[in-house]
Amino acid sequence: MHLFNELSQQCSKATTEKYSTSFSSAIKLLHPNLRTPIFNVYGFVRFADEIVDTFHDFDKEVLLSEFKNDTYIALQRRISLNPILNSFQTTVNKYSIPHHLIEAFFKSMQMDLCKASYDSDGYKEYIYGSAEVVGLMCLYIFCEGNCEMYEKLKPSASALGAAFQKVNFLRDVKDDYELLSRTYFPGVDFKNFSTDMKLQIEEEISADFIAAYEGILKLPIKAKFGVYVAYKYYLSLFKKIKDTPPVHILEQRIRIPNYSKMFIVAKAGLRHQLNIL
Repeated sequence: MHLFNELSQQCSKATTEKYSTSFSSAIKLLHPNLRTPIFNVYGFVRFADEIVDTFHDFDKEVLLSEFKNDTYIALQRRISLNPILNSFQTTVNKYSIPHHLIEAFFKSMQMDLCKASYDSDGYKEYIYGSAEVVGLMCLYIFCEGNCEMYEKLKPSASALGAAFQKVNFLRDVKDDYELLSRTYFPGVDFKNFSTDMKLQIEEEISADFIAAYEGILKLPIKAKFGVYVAYKYYLSLFKKIKDTPPVHILEQRIRIPNYSKMFIVAKAGLRHQLNIL
């Protein structure tokens, strides 16, 4: 069983590394005890996201339904022959991650199959299920059973997940709008995407980043540096998006080059050593 669990965890790690160099590098800056469970959460989230975003030649609704059913079976049995689900159930059961977070996540994934645009309430619900709950799952791992700490940091973890997701929306707006016919931001017409519309979205994201940073400062030392680097990755991406005119947002996918990522890690490492995050 140990060998199978180890293999399962390696699959989750490989999935993270394949799909996101930024997240995988940030995870590797966590304390060694925290890396595997965070990889396990990301692998699970990535698989579900792939179903709704890229498996266009297949029945996505059936695939998502089967994946959801298999997830709950794995959680109940404490084993799955799907290595991604096996590593995820190990983490959920070890850290007592509540199932309502998983249910909210699947609800947002289901929304991606049938909704093309969102009103304010739908937008908030989608952000919560697709992003905030992922931050909360990770927070359960970081707090390692300290419920009082979890409750104090919960708003900041939600804000960080929301900030990441909203930045992703702006970064990926070209593909979401043109290829998937999705518009997440309520009241925004990307056919006539204006500077005022962009500024309104940016103000919302800035508030999320501010709230998130307050919580990062209070994280356990084992988690603080890795989360801070992920925060700085996305803050840098956000700043680059802010400097990009609305018309160009619709023409290209904004990226942070690898040399910039290396500089972020080096600078964050120095600040961490000097205890001035």
